[in-house]
Amino acid sequence: MALDPVGWYGRRDAANGARVVISAVVLAAGASTRFGATKQLRVVRGRTLVQHAVDAASPVVDEVVVVLGHDADAVEASLTLPANARAVLNPAYAQGQSTSLAAGLRACATGARAAVVLLGDQPGIAERHIRSLVSAFEATGAEIVRIRFRDGPGPALLARSVWAEAERLTGDVGARALFDTDPDRVRWVPINEDVPPDVDLPGDLDQA
Repeated sequence: MALDPVGWYGRRDAANGARVVISAVVLAAGASTRFGATKQLRVVRGRTLVQHAVDAASPVVDEVVVVLGHDADAVEASLTLPANARAVLNPAYAQGQSTSLAAGLRACATGARAAVVLLGDQPGIAERHIRSLVSAFEATGAEIVRIRFRDGPGPALLARSVWAEAERLTGDVGARALFDTDPDRVRWVPINEDVPPDVDLPGDLDQA
């Protein structure tokens, strides 16, 4: 397997030695229990679900870290990673999404100031959404920046100052647990669109 396990064992600088400013972490390690198959391999509009997240993030951020776990070999083989992206393995993915978030953050380059956290099953999240998060962070320096769509929340950016807290989360929870405990710490970015749907069940593919 070509997967880089460094995300689980410690941080490192970007492979080319460049100082990384903003990272993106794509969470794509889950077992897709509700879907009934490895949904990361399903194709929507000509690309796999995970590829959509990679392609949306890579033009905006300095590095993309894709966290794999369940069926990792097949998911890795399905991806076309740009030069600023790499896949890491979370051996503990079965213990919940919190472990994949921790693995992704630990894999980010030492120079990263913040990380955009993306789900690997929300293909409607586009480059413009990620750019709005990064722009808001650069303008305000807020420790948590999150999109607010018309009918609900979207992806978030976590400044390095909250990574240690995020890495201490346990179970099947993601970064949302940080927002729920103290909503006032979140800098919201309003976007006048409906929330792009998640793909949780096979029937969701038609609306994705």
